Amino acid sequence: MALLTRPRPSTKATSAAPAGVRRGRAAVLTAGMAAGLVVIAVVSGVLGAYEIPLSDLFASVLHRAGLGGHELDRVAESVLWDIRFPRVVLAVLVGASLGCAGALMQGVFGNPLADPGVIGVSSGAAVGAVGAISLGLTFLGNWTIAFCGFVTGLLTVAAVYVLSRGGGRVEVVTLILTGIAVNAFAGAAIGLLMYTADNGALTGITFWQLGSLSQATWPKVLAVLPCALAGLLVAPRYARRLDLLALGERPARHLGVNVERLRIVLILVVALLTAAAVAVAGVIGFVGLVVPHLLRMAAGPGHRFLIPGSALGGALVLVAADLVARTAAAPAELPLGVLTALLGSPFFFWLLRATRRKQGGWA
Repeated sequence: MALLTRPRPSTKATSAAPAGVRRGRAAVLTAGMAAGLVVIAVVSGVLGAYEIPLSDLFASVLHRAGLGGHELDRVAESVLWDIRFPRVVLAVLVGASLGCAGALMQGVFGNPLADPGVIGVSSGAAVGAVGAISLGLTFLGNWTIAFCGFVTGLLTVAAVYVLSRGGGRVEVVTLILTGIAVNAFAGAAIGLLMYTADNGALTGITFWQLGSLSQATWPKVLAVLPCALAGLLVAPRYARRLDLLALGERPARHLGVNVERLRIVLILVVALLTAAAVAVAGVIGFVGLVVPHLLRMAAGPGHRFLIPGSALGGALVLVAADLVARTAAAPAELPLGVLTALLGSPFFFWLLRATRRKQGGWA
């Protein structure tokens, strides 16, 4: 399997773009993604079952900021500030978390086919959330499902790490195989919980597993904000060490990188980002796989751009996907996780074939 080994260098002669050119591409991509995110966020505030004119949106924002404008009628204000803006902000946080986590995972494993789900955090969070729904737990009120998902996601990563550790160190192959086993176990646990759940619980479980931001509220935004900010602020500090790790474990150690400690810290960061995102939005796949790889293809493998760029790109992709999910089949709403999978799976297939061609096979 491609995930079990680092890709071998291509046998074809390739000419790397000069550093100045790569920096220029990175700057253009950053500016383009930032501008696109602003535009999509504004469009998301305007479009929907209850359309709000663009002028009214700006007027309301200016009024709230104390810079003039005017207050809208009660319904428009509620739709804008209690439904759409929380949803946009939550999409930004969840997308940024998944994109950044994907870039870190690909850097840690040295493979463009890795994503946060490899270490079991997504499936682990799903077990906690599904268990809370199936058993009817309400000890934290509306926060119970998110809390259970977050805790079990972190516990699953801890279990994967402990089970894959041997001889005082963790090998990538062992970590991946352990993650596969834990993912299979989590899938079986989810199936068992669904088998014992009643019809009402099954509806909630299905809705949660498909991924959605339709239940976005400001309290949910505040719940995921500390975890997202902590992970997004810590991750770029390890960009240089990830660049050295890309040379191989032995060269990285000779250059002063504590590989074992680096893996522990970054896996914890990935777990924090992914568990928080999954806990509030359900299972949303392929964002952490597709976004980092596209940026790597466009601007090179340097993690100083790739980590923050993947966060920005993930936010842009998820805000845009959520806009499509709630407007493409209006008044119905498409599950966000289904939409990202429909778009991401063909790309993943193309990526597999492209990687195989580049390496000359998997053997």
